[in-house]
Amino acid sequence: MSGFDWLNEFVTRMQSEHVLVQASEAHALAPAQGLTLDVEDWGNAARIAANFGCRWAGGWGDVREEFIVLHACLAYQGDYLLLHTEAPVTQPVVPSHTPYYPGADRLERHLQDMFGIVFSDHPDPRRWTRHKAWPADQYPLRPDFPVAGLSPKRTPADSDYAFVPVLGNGVYAIPVGPVHAGIIEPGHFRFHVVGEDVLRLEQRLGYVHKGIEKIAVGRDPFALARLAGRVSGDSTVAHTWAACMALERAAKVTVPSRALALRAILSERERIANHLGDIGAICNDVAFAFMQIQFSKLREEVLRLNHAAFGHRLLMDRIVPGGVACDLNMETIAQLRAQHDGLAQTVKALNAIINDYPSLEDRLVATGILPPEKARQLGVLGYVGKASGQDYDVRRDHGYAPYDQLPVESPCLSSGDVAARMQIRALEIDQSISLLQALLNTLPGGDIQTTWTTGAGHGEGLGIVEGWRGEIISYVRLGEDSKVQRFFTRDPSWFSWPALEHLIHGNIVADFPVCNKSVNGSYSGHDL
Repeated sequence: MSGFDWLNEFVTRMQSEHVLVQASEAHALAPAQGLTLDVEDWGNAARIAANFGCRWAGGWGDVREEFIVLHACLAYQGDYLLLHTEAPVTQPVVPSHTPYYPGADRLERHLQDMFGIVFSDHPDPRRWTRHKAWPADQYPLRPDFPVAGLSPKRTPADSDYAFVPVLGNGVYAIPVGPVHAGIIEPGHFRFHVVGEDVLRLEQRLGYVHKGIEKIAVGRDPFALARLAGRVSGDSTVAHTWAACMALERAAKVTVPSRALALRAILSERERIANHLGDIGAICNDVAFAFMQIQFSKLREEVLRLNHAAFGHRLLMDRIVPGGVACDLNMETIAQLRAQHDGLAQTVKALNAIINDYPSLEDRLVATGILPPEKARQLGVLGYVGKASGQDYDVRRDHGYAPYDQLPVESPCLSSGDVAARMQIRALEIDQSISLLQALLNTLPGGDIQTTWTTGAGHGEGLGIVEGWRGEIISYVRLGEDSKVQRFFTRDPSWFSWPALEHLIHGNIVADFPVCNKSVNGSYSGHDL
């Protein structure tokens, strides 16, 4: 089944279990289909969807006058389905999706803290995002909450978060963070250990909460694109593309084909640069510093040509609503082609060394295993999911332009260990180079940007792209004045961070750094 051929069967199954469901034109968000549910049926719909085989891909809320509209995005065979329900602001009690989709846990807790939604049967009602920065009975994403917050005083320390205790003879706790010895973002990791073996890891994130969703409201499309590019600095291309795609669909703006090809070139170079850095860092975490030097050198060369060709090392603000802000000439195209050819040969040679290095194999193979079934339950995609048997890539399976005209070969392994996650990165670099050469060889002529006039349109839009960490989903609602009324973006890290808690089980504490680096979740992308 494909192209929503499965949707009738899905609706029939829900109706057979007495779930009231109807298609809603008001919630038709291309490329997704929409179904509206009664709030009492919200939990049952998740149960049926899980049994049907749908993947839970994200959830967000939106205040509309006296109601909170709740959205859940499901994916099936490359198609996307949005479920909608609404609850009164005065009593927003909704059944939870978490009992059927464990990956929904933190996003529902985020909705609880930001909107005041009560998920009646959620297994873990502890706050997730709030961190004592505002009173427990105040909710920042409601319209009456000020952007600057309610108190100029310093936020109290989040010292009484109720970490789950692990009791037993010889069990002890190791608190790590939120401030770390390395130059990384803040996050707290609470290990429970016997000897050196990790029994349980529990994370506490949210220390870099920036209020992205709140400060997006009232922005024009160009200001929103700039904000989206700063959700997670290492994914600036992917998040900006997803946000612009949502904006363009909301405003019914058509992007020139040359601009779409240039967006893909930017995205693949972002993927390559990050994968190069990660492979080197994984090797360094197990004392193979030589390989980090080699991959860091390659990454630096990619970043320098990014600056020369596109005007920014990390490619920030290169994608804009309606197109891109930079073009390529023949000389620069030749430089890019030459770098890609040389990079392919060098990475192949370095990978041959990695694959033949016994000490590296000893540290990476069978370390930090995420079983395929656990990856599926958590909804993990990207290199973490692909290393654990989750064969999905938005570029190939959902086929947005220009990838719908390109042969996208997405690697997939099943061992689920650190070695597999590193191997997926190497295979993706090779595939990205092939895509880049194809894009440069077939680069269309024409404009690189559609003129975006004030009041170009209003409505809702959904943007779905394959970032270097995996699937990114962005939702935008524009008002009559084309100003943003609601923005939400779901980084892949919402699902990969919980995966880290599971894959560390049974490993020793000393293996946590390499396990963590092999996942490399974004703190900033998670902490909106």
